[in-house]
Amino acid sequence: MIGLPFLTRGRSRPEPRQDLRREPPLTSAMASAGPVEPSGTRDPSPWFGDLWAGGQSRVRSLPVVTPLAAQRHATVFACCNVIAGDLAKVPLRLYQRLGPSRAEPVVEHAATYLLNTESAPGVAARVARFALVYAFALRGRAYAYAPRDGAGELTLLDVIRPDLCAELRDGRARFYAFEDGAGIQRRAPSRAMVHLRYMAEDGWTGRSPLQVAAESVGLALAGQEAAARAASGVQMRAVLKMEDVYEDDEAWHRNARRVRNALIDPEANGIPIIGATDDIKSLDLSAADQQLLESRKFDREQIAAIYRVPPSKLQMLEHGVKANGQQQAIDYKTDCLLHWGGFVEAQLALGVLTEAERRAGLFFRHDYDALMQATTKERYDALKAAVGGPFLTANEARAEDGRAPVDGGDRLNPAANMTRNEDAGAGTEEDKD
Repeated sequence: MIGLPFLTRGRSRPEPRQDLRREPPLTSAMASAGPVEPSGTRDPSPWFGDLWAGGQSRVRSLPVVTPLAAQRHATVFACCNVIAGDLAKVPLRLYQRLGPSRAEPVVEHAATYLLNTESAPGVAARVARFALVYAFALRGRAYAYAPRDGAGELTLLDVIRPDLCAELRDGRARFYAFEDGAGIQRRAPSRAMVHLRYMAEDGWTGRSPLQVAAESVGLALAGQEAAARAASGVQMRAVLKMEDVYEDDEAWHRNARRVRNALIDPEANGIPIIGATDDIKSLDLSAADQQLLESRKFDREQIAAIYRVPPSKLQMLEHGVKANGQQQAIDYKTDCLLHWGGFVEAQLALGVLTEAERRAGLFFRHDYDALMQATTKERYDALKAAVGGPFLTANEARAEDGRAPVDGGDRLNPAANMTRNEDAGAGTEEDKD
């Protein structure tokens, strides 16, 4: 101790023990390959893009595809908006299987109210479902918090921002750390969460279609930036050569302003007046630049194919006419909505329904009939054929049209090719007499 040397005088320091275990230094493949340089956000390294965008393209001049940058492209926004809007505007009904080919709607269930009326206090179900599917289509993942009360009933369906939700893993169990709509930090198990994921290679980690086709989408974003620069008029349009024989810089700048004003003078009629030693070289768009601008049409078709959206749905009317509009609507339902809606229905069943309810045959299904609106004549002709088929009763047909039942309307009409005379038997006996 300092100031008290007599306390330690004459004592020897203990020798260090030689039998202590010493661990070897930790090494890894990354360490053996060399030191990893830190990456910033202004000029990120290629590995930094693997966190979302699937890596930087080999063409380093292409922009990195991120959700925020991708949705600035009108076609990407239109595809996500069309898919989310159409799936949100149709009813999402809960059914229960009663046999191999029969299912009945379930009305008295909390999920029916939360998914079609009010998902959370002050949040309409249509708004919540739109936000959920839009994030799912754009990012390949979407989250919603679905807590239950003490009786096991659903209380709300709170949509969570994908950027504010972290996935945690404990073996096969999954947990989610997020901030709910009340501003409370929570950590919930997978049974209390709705987790939509697309193209998940491990079943959990969702990937956006923009992430998989990042190079093609990056090319489309680069073409849009080039088109924006060309349309803004800020690119270099001409080169002016002047002799360097001026007395000072002020005289040089004065002459440069004179020539520039002559070029942009609307009264010059395209014939500017310049000096004898001045030379102007025009830098119009080259053929390659013009071809690049025309290729944006091809980019729209590629992005529409990525999302399985028909071009006619994106107002690309050169791909269809009014005559085949009905067939295009059918193709849109079978190729696009059933594809995306199937993922939404399956993941909602896992997050909203309990295992006992799923084993009892409960499942979700979008009512696409509300999307395929027929004309009044087509609807009446179909109901008339169903009632006279006979396929439906008169009251069932009236219910389809939103009308009240009538007396005697619960009997099936006889088939059109079958007639029955109730007095035929009595008339035959009279003839015998």
